[in-house]
Amino acid sequence: MDKLKVGILGATGMVGQRFVTLLADHPWFEIAVLAASPRSEGKTYEEAVGGRWKMDTPIPGSVKNMVLMNVNEVEKVSSKVDFVFSAVDMSKDEIRAIEENYAKHETPVVSNNSAHRWTPDVPMVIPEINPEHFEVIKYQKKRLGTQKGFIAVKPNCSIQAYAPALAAWREFEPYEVAASTYQAISGAGKTFKDWPEMEGNIIPFISGEEEKSEREPLRVLGHVDPEKGEIIPAAEPVITCQCVRVPILNGHTAAVFVKFRKHPAKEELIEKLVHFQGIPQEKNLPSAPKQFIQYCEEPDRPQVRLDVDYEHGMGVSIGRLREDTVYDWKFIGLAHNTLRGAAGGAVLCAETLVSLGYIEKK
Repeated sequence: MDKLKVGILGATGMVGQRFVTLLADHPWFEIAVLAASPRSEGKTYEEAVGGRWKMDTPIPGSVKNMVLMNVNEVEKVSSKVDFVFSAVDMSKDEIRAIEENYAKHETPVVSNNSAHRWTPDVPMVIPEINPEHFEVIKYQKKRLGTQKGFIAVKPNCSIQAYAPALAAWREFEPYEVAASTYQAISGAGKTFKDWPEMEGNIIPFISGEEEKSEREPLRVLGHVDPEKGEIIPAAEPVITCQCVRVPILNGHTAAVFVKFRKHPAKEELIEKLVHFQGIPQEKNLPSAPKQFIQYCEEPDRPQVRLDVDYEHGMGVSIGRLREDTVYDWKFIGLAHNTLRGAAGGAVLCAETLVSLGYIEKK
């Protein structure tokens, strides 16, 4: 296939950098535009990023000398791309406005931002779990008055360590969940060089994170209402969450307790996890993990050092599944927050949208 031309909005930030590394050699997508704030306009990508490159690998040679465009010049950027990934660093209102502006210029937007996660006709998708939510795009296009342009988003990084397990276990009817997440500093766009006070430290507060962690899984587990033309969140499970920042670079861990209406055996729960798959696996999409969820039998797993890069950081690791004295079952989950949880999840969303015919060449 002819590669689709993509733009990265907010290309100089940490998530933008991750998009750059994931897309530099992508079999379906070719980086055509790197866009950032007006102060970076006209600089080469290498100049603009300067000493702020946060990835383990060097800046890909193919984009080093690419000249940055102004993210606010929507018409100009749109004319050069088939669709864009959004990782802009602006206020929520500004993000909502600029993403909608791109969509209205007939440029699909696959966003890593949270601004549109609760817009009723914007799908928020983990491709293995709820790809049918993309059906709401037709109602969104009607509202926006577009033929091709729309916005799709991926959910918050913190829920990736436990929402997949809840989805795999739906037939057992989980109805109450208590979770604590232990979140890496890259989730705040930082490294230890930027944030030395995180070394040997834990901060029991991440602004806005607990609300996202409690509410977003319900939207993912919800359904499209064709009468209203929007996503209706699921009523259950009711989730309560605490979110803690920990001195880890990459990888969000979750300690989770679940009550079920039906009473599954441990073997049934594990079987559902390891066999859980969706469109990315069926269609063998380029970024898809072969196995979405692995179950770790060892009593001290999953561990960030051993498991965060499972399936190139696109898989989820679950372990320590055991019966609980207050809830029914408890487990530990782990997911890579900037791969599965951010840029990688958005790239997989885009691949799914292409495979389903929602994104095509202009």
